[in-house]
Amino acid sequence: MKFDIVSIFPEFFESTLSCGMLRVAREKSVVTINTVNPRTMTSDGVVDDYQFGGGSGMVFRPEPLARAIESVRTKESTLINLTPKGQRLTQQMVRQLAGHQHIVIICGRYKGIDERISEIFHPLEISVGDYVLSGGETAALALIESITRLLPGVLGNQDSADSDSFQTGLLEAPIYTRPHSFTKLKAPEVLRSGNHGWINEWRRKRSIELTLERRPDLLANAVFSKKDFAILLEVLHG
Repeated sequence: MKFDIVSIFPEFFESTLSCGMLRVAREKSVVTINTVNPRTMTSDGVVDDYQFGGGSGMVFRPEPLARAIESVRTKESTLINLTPKGQRLTQQMVRQLAGHQHIVIICGRYKGIDERISEIFHPLEISVGDYVLSGGETAALALIESITRLLPGVLGNQDSADSDSFQTGLLEAPIYTRPHSFTKLKAPEVLRSGNHGWINEWRRKRSIELTLERRPDLLANAVFSKKDFAILLEVLHG
């Protein structure tokens, strides 16, 4: 998969893309990640201007942004604009995007980008949450990492991704490691029993309990078995 990031701060990505999972994915050539700076598409390096109609905050001009997009976009490209006005990013969206071959990510700055970019290019508009960042760079890293970790050959154990929170529509069950006893708190004995049937049942129950307690909104889209419904009823009725 190839990512092209349109950003006036390409240096923002250097350290993160050289660490951990993203470094491994790049070294294995599972992903290629490039940046293009709209400032290089101008004669004076200026990419912002005042708003028509007045108002505080500068606006990203359309010309340099359009040139930057056109320099990397192909017929196979999926164009994404990271904006608070976009659809909230979910694991389901991440799974869908992981099937694409080329993703171009627009990192806005200032008050926002000129609306004509959306009218011309019709990007997929995505928000990483109900809060505001100074630019799209942080959100771009979150998006790229969430997609990359689902690609074959990136994680040492694919089951690790398959059991993550949201991957099955529920929050992940609590996890433990050695030592067995820490500050008088012990890891659940069932996890040390060696009985994988019991362990899977315990994890599924705790996953449902946590989701019901912390993110009940997720239950509406989760897929349940008959056994899950029995667990859910048990949890609800204590």
